Amino acid sequence: MRTLYGSRLCRMLGLDYPIIQGGMAWVADASLAAAVSDAGALGIIAAGNAPPEWLREQIRLARAFTDRPFGVNIMLMSQTARAAVDVVCEERVSVVTTGAGSPGEFMSALKAAGVIVIPVVASSAQARRVVESGADAVIAEGYESGGHVGELTTMALVPQVADAVDVPVIAAGGIGDGRGVAAALCLGADGVQLGTRFLVATECTIHPRYKARVLAARDSDTAVTGRSTGHPVRCLKNRLVREFQRLERAGAPPETLEALGEGKLALAAREGDVDNGSVMAGQIAGLVRDEASAEEIVRGLMAQAAQIIEAVGLRFRD
Repeated sequence: MRTLYGSRLCRMLGLDYPIIQGGMAWVADASLAAAVSDAGALGIIAAGNAPPEWLREQIRLARAFTDRPFGVNIMLMSQTARAAVDVVCEERVSVVTTGAGSPGEFMSALKAAGVIVIPVVASSAQARRVVESGADAVIAEGYESGGHVGELTTMALVPQVADAVDVPVIAAGGIGDGRGVAAALCLGADGVQLGTRFLVATECTIHPRYKARVLAARDSDTAVTGRSTGHPVRCLKNRLVREFQRLERAGAPPETLEALGEGKLALAAREGDVDNGSVMAGQIAGLVRDEASAEEIVRGLMAQAAQIIEAVGLRFRD
């Protein structure tokens, strides 16, 4: 297993294992991030639309919980993105992942503060652009992922991004066990990012009903809504998703759909309304069958991946 741990991503971030926990708004707080980091991977606090005071508190809590590296995810389309960047720089967070936009306008401030910047990309063209602007690595996130999605699948996207840039590439989307980790490494990734699997970590503080929906999900239980708004999102099917689908079929304007989705992730994740809230999860949810600690998840992923890679190597030698 030692060969899996010596990746340039691990060297860059100071990790034992090339695993990043997804930056999930209303989900990824100090509790989850610190637990993942303690397990030897990279935990992430999601800034989302939260006020800067909350983010600063979570960063300081994570530092109290762990002495290992952790990061912050900044959703660039959020009105609080600039304030989140300021907090990250002031608190000297070592790593930032970004999503839902280009980090170009914030790159100089982040780099001046010594922050390692890792944007999420949905195409090789995006990957090249963010690397040219100063990104240290990229997360190539496929259509299978939960939350905001692009158009390319992980299988198609990751090798093309790996060919397009010379920085570490992290594969994301549809990875929920060691088989997915092994596959991502074979596609040319230096590491992986997982979100859905960590939804059911014991240290994840989302509502138990949200966790129960993920654990009960089958492979066909997700749907993508919001394509007509330009912000497509993958969630588990429920009453809210059916209403989105009805309105989209009827040609509702983007403003109506955006208003319908407002506040719905918090409704599911924090209040437990999994019928009317947005239960974001990836297509891999059907493989997530048990709640476990972050350490058990991380070590299980890597142990299974190592066994698979060794078995495949032996098979080809035969």
